Parts: sequence; C-alpha cells; structure tokens
Amino acid sequence: MSASPVLSVVGIDVSKHTLDVHLLPEGRRLHCSNDPRGRQELIRVVAAARPQCVVLEATGGYELALAVALDQAGLPVAVLNPRRVRDFARSVGALAKTDRLDAEILARYARDLRPTPRGVPDETARRLQALVARRRQVLALHTAEANRLEHAADLDVRRSVKALLRVLQKQLSRLDQLLEETIQESPLWQEKVERIDSVPGLGRQTAILLATRLPELGTLNRQEVAALVGVAPVNRDSGQYRGQRTIGGGRADVRAALYMPTLAALTHNPVLRRHYHHLLAEGKQKMVAVVACMRKLLVILN
Repeated sequence: MSASPVLSVVGIDVSKHTLDVHLLPEGRRLHCSNDPRGRQELIRVVAAARPQCVVLEATGGYELALAVALDQAGLPVAVLNPRRVRDFARSVGALAKTDRLDAEILARYARDLRPTPRGVPDETARRLQALVARRRQVLALHTAEANRLEHAADLDVRRSVKALLRVLQKQLSRLDQLLEETIQESPLWQEKVERIDSVPGLGRQTAILLATRLPELGTLNRQEVAALVGVAPVNRDSGQYRGQRTIGGGRADVRAALYMPTLAALTHNPVLRRHYHHLLAEGKQKMVAVVACMRKLLVILN
C-alpha cells in the first residue's frame, strides 16, 4: 500500500497588528506585522512552500486584507469559523491559547480536516456585504429606538427618540440607495438579485441579503445548503431514546432573514402553501411546519 502524500499546509493567526504563521510539515514559524509590508513578506514565504491550503480564522474584519492578498497571489485560502477551530483544539487537548499555538492549531486543522479553499469575494461582493451588514446594524438601532418610543412617557424623551428615528430612517434610505446603485453597476449581481427576488414571498432586501450572505446558492445540493443555513433537523437519539429534532448553527442572519418571507410565502406562494397545509394535516406543529417551509423555500432558491 502506497503512503498518503504529505500535505503542505499553513495556519495563520491574525490579530490587529501582527500575524503568526505555522507551516506544516516542516514546522516552520513566522511572525510579522499585519500591514502591507508584513503581508508581502508572509506571502513570499508561504508561496515558496506551495501549500495545498492556507487557513485563517474570521476575526471580525482583521483577516480581510490578508485573505484578499493571499487570493490575489494565487494561494488557496480558507477562512474558518472560530467556533470550529476551538472545538478542534479541545478535541486534540490543546487548552492553552497563544497566538503561536493558535497558528499551529490552524495548520493542524488544515492537515487533518482538509477544508475546501474558497475564493475571496470580489470587490463588488465585499462592498455589498459591508453595506448589507451596516444596514442590519442601523435597522437594529431603529428597532430598539422604536421600542423605547412605545414606553417613553416624558415629552422631551419622546422628542429625542423621534429625532433619532428620523436620522436612522434617512440612513436606511441612503443605504438602500447605495445597495441598488452597486447592484445596477454589475450585470452579474443584477441578474443574481433579480432571480432571487422573482420567487413569490421574497422582498428586495431579503433577495440582496441572500445573494451577498449566501453566495453558495446554486452550487450545493439540498442537504448541504440546508445544513449551511442551519435549517436541517438535527437528531438527538441515544439507545432507545428518541429526542426532539432541532435546528441551529449555520448562518443565523440568513435563517432569520428567511423567516418573515416564508410566512408571506405561505399566502402568496402556492407550492409552499400546499406543503404547509400538508404538514399540518400530518399532525406537525405549526412552528415545525414553518421551519420545514423555510427549508423548502431555501431548496427552491438553491
């Protein structure tokens, strides 16, 4: 039996100011600054190793410049969910946490689990993702202020809340305008959003969010896309015990964005309406039936 080929992989721990690198199988380490000069030095060293995969964690945005630079250099990049990396670290007994250890754990994760490198979103996609994220933040502020207005009794407090609500509403309108302008500038994105928006029950903002936050639409099978969003039922069985199936994990913002459109689709989309009433006739609880319709809507979109 021939031996398995030795993988060349790289783990990079990203912080605001520094980058810690671990290369396997040679075990080489590198420490450099998280700035253009440091990233160029890192790419020179990593490219010479010809890795099958370069992995780094999502760190709230600090990893973006490096991921783009690695992708532009033609290196296979995978940006990982930090929770999965922490779970992997616990599974191998790595309880200590330093930047150097984190880089090594990332390299071991790449070697043992072999994540699929995915291309970094292009400039238009990154801009749309940033605008969608900002709109979600402003909408959360608007909702919080609207709730405060409902319970505000003092006249001056009510005036203050209403003034802030007007500002936030203007910001939402401006962000909607920027999103539309960016989409209209790209025929590819225009077609993608229009195709999603054509499904009965979906609104324009939901279509934009799905296009930007779920770029894998159309490239996965039905089980994979349901698991990615977190609407696939998870078993809770052991021995003779049969637990209740639950959903969770995945991309919570996408799952939340699908909920209200699914409720609307139960009225306006005949396919989902029939599916919903069929599930109720089988004795399913209403919320279980709604989640199943969310999954079916996602499969239709896929």
